[in-house]
Amino acid sequence: MSKPLTISQCREFFSVPGNARHRQYEALRAYFLENVPSALAAKRFGYTTTSFHVMCHQFRRNPNPEFFITPRRGPKSQPKKSASRDQIIAMRKLNRSIYEISQALKDQGVSLSTTAVMEVLRKEGFARLPRRLDEERTPGPRPTVEDIADVRSFSLEPKEFTTTCGGLFLFIPDMVRLASDRLARAAKLPGSSMIPAEHALRASLALKLWSIERKSHIMPLVADQGLALFAGLNVIPKRSFLSEYSHRIDHAKTTKLLAAWQESTAQSGLINGESFNLDFHSSPFFGEDPIIERHFVAMRSRRQPSVLTFLAQDAAGHSFCYSNADLRKGEESDEIFQFIEFWKKARGETPKHLVFDSKLTTYANLAKLNTMGITFITLRRRSPSLIKEIVNLPRSAWRTIHLDVPTRKFQDPRIFEQKITLSGCPLRQLFIQDLGHEEPTILLTNDLDSTPAKLITRYAQRMLIENALSDAVRFFHVNALSSSVGMKVDFDMALMVLASGFYRILAKRMRGYADAQARQIFRDLIQMPANVTVTSTGVTVQFYRRAHLPLIIASGLLNAPVVVPWWGGKTLTLVV
Repeated sequence: MSKPLTISQCREFFSVPGNARHRQYEALRAYFLENVPSALAAKRFGYTTTSFHVMCHQFRRNPNPEFFITPRRGPKSQPKKSASRDQIIAMRKLNRSIYEISQALKDQGVSLSTTAVMEVLRKEGFARLPRRLDEERTPGPRPTVEDIADVRSFSLEPKEFTTTCGGLFLFIPDMVRLASDRLARAAKLPGSSMIPAEHALRASLALKLWSIERKSHIMPLVADQGLALFAGLNVIPKRSFLSEYSHRIDHAKTTKLLAAWQESTAQSGLINGESFNLDFHSSPFFGEDPIIERHFVAMRSRRQPSVLTFLAQDAAGHSFCYSNADLRKGEESDEIFQFIEFWKKARGETPKHLVFDSKLTTYANLAKLNTMGITFITLRRRSPSLIKEIVNLPRSAWRTIHLDVPTRKFQDPRIFEQKITLSGCPLRQLFIQDLGHEEPTILLTNDLDSTPAKLITRYAQRMLIENALSDAVRFFHVNALSSSVGMKVDFDMALMVLASGFYRILAKRMRGYADAQARQIFRDLIQMPANVTVTSTGVTVQFYRRAHLPLIIASGLLNAPVVVPWWGGKTLTLVV
């Protein structure tokens, strides 16, 4: 027998455990059996208080705790490494990399990872290989080097290829009909001899139409010939160009671009122009730029650095018609007049009807809108005095109305109507209860003729812009500002206005999709590959058979040749 331990050494066996499992046992024993406070037990055995609480939580929920089981020892040898050692050394003497050695062993039926190969070589004293040129490497798959985007290298020589972006060609007939080439010239967008303004705009718009989340994600598609053909270039521009190009476009050019878009779509029926929904949207920013101001971000329910954007949506067509991300704090309340001025220049008349929430502008601006003869519907903030006034109203003062909306759950709200004056402007004020909200709704309007039911129903339709903003965030990715390649938000929002318009035009062609959101249209009709055949007379795009293909056949887009100006007058024919 060995020499007996001293009393001090025996105590240390319990107070200073030699392994992790023993230490856990002694810490838990001190807490549960000896009633030592958790903070003191954690400190005594080297745990933080939080981690000790987690350990106690896991112990209480473990029906069979095990502390003193001796673990099985692992293998002392590595058969695969040992058997392949000589082969690995021989191949490294031929300057083969660990990836090449691993692949060669796999071809021989020996599955050995690159990490295992590196460990064998390191143990034998081999240093890492210096970086080699491409021509010095052994033949095998490697990245391809694509051409530089240059319209002068664009060629429509006879060829055939397959593209993953086949659905994009469904937009070309409407792009030709609306003379989209004119937009870049009207806005005086920048361009070069390699990538003219029209081609740069078309390439940027293609990314919005195809729902590429970040501009850096275009790199997997630079070799797609269909995407380049859509833009009229030999290859699609790289991500660095797209970022640099957007920052060359100031707000004045963006506004001209939107005005040119309104002029092009004036006769298309895309925008009715009778009533508009207005709202703000904050696109969050996750960098460290001190210039970015803090705004309230609804999707995160907090204030954080973000870019504030004003948006206007046509109520009848559900299409965005205006955006402005060139806003600073203090300018929000007057942005409504910038939109009115824009619409007056674009369409020759002021908007007739506006619907917005309570935080979009001030009471003084409401009076100004009334003076301009513009009808509006908005909400009034629920102040304590207004809440007290509503509570003190007698039951007999309220009357019940019926909303003729079959899909609505609460169809019979109670209302109290009165005439008030705010900032010298006479207005109708409606207190509304039983509308599905805990707090009463307070509606303000200068519309003196419409019935309360019509006013409530119309304001409820303002949720269309909320739904459209949700679609813009999830499909057009207007919140993707933390990309490795940043796009100027003002230009990115203008592209979203154009892209949403093209989706709405296409949706009207497809039966049953008039009210569908862009992401559903993309999923069902756009996201499909196609075979492209280029001949001396034109381009033929043949779609694969899919479940929703009959809708495209019924739309009238197939077998109808369209002359495409940016293809040198060649025609586009869509077939199945």
